[in-house]
Amino acid sequence: MTSRTVVVTGATNGIGLESAAQLGALGHRLVLVGRNREKLIAAAGRVTGEGADTVDTVVADFESLDSVRAAATRIAEVCPRIDVLVNNAGTVYDQRTETRDGHEATWQVNHLSGFLLTELLRDRLGPGSRVVTTSSTGHHQGTMDLDDVGFERGGYGIMRAYSRSKLANVLHTRWLARELEPVGVTVNCLHPGAVATDIWSGAPWFARPVLAVAKRFMRSPADGGARITYLAVDPAVEGESGGYYDNDRLTEPAELAREDALGERVRELSRQQVGL
Repeated sequence: MTSRTVVVTGATNGIGLESAAQLGALGHRLVLVGRNREKLIAAAGRVTGEGADTVDTVVADFESLDSVRAAATRIAEVCPRIDVLVNNAGTVYDQRTETRDGHEATWQVNHLSGFLLTELLRDRLGPGSRVVTTSSTGHHQGTMDLDDVGFERGGYGIMRAYSRSKLANVLHTRWLARELEPVGVTVNCLHPGAVATDIWSGAPWFARPVLAVAKRFMRSPADGGARITYLAVDPAVEGESGGYYDNDRLTEPAELAREDALGERVRELSRQQVGL
């Protein structure tokens, strides 16, 4: 397999780290993006130990759009071309939280920051490049109130915010695929499965015992990471774009996620919110 330059966000743990290790073992060059420098060093050590020849690390806190902009500048410096951009960073918040940019934190970390990073790196994508975004089957429960996307008027819930952000991921995938089709760049998203990772460490205290038990029956992070790896480099999806994949199978997303007019409106709101 020809070596590719792959940028992975959320690369210090969970499915992002596992996918990075898999991609490194295949001989691809990696740029690992995470918010904690020490964890990035540890992640780089692991993927190097598993076969990666070249690994760069870039610090980015997705709760700060300025940090994302700085990370994009650094990535562009070390990557004349990006063959695969994996937008995987994500989290949840027990209570409604605002970032320093004034946005609801789930919306910013899970959608806006990846949106901004992709826009800032578009000139590094070329024919044959791929953009892969980690969404979730939770997008099926997502709603989209563009007049109150951050639940400022009330109604916040951990799953309501998460599902809305994951719905935005699918909408983003579909319209970006249409936009980049003339360039030859493919854009897809995926549900990695119910994976036993630390993403739900931000869940309410009363839900944690249930989650601890549920984790015993969940997919391993390595299995979830393999779903990312598949869309990132597998020849089977070469040229396929605009899709939502579940267990490596092209699957129809929620009806709301297929509303292209809504996708355009989310795009315009996102551009305004990140200052583009």
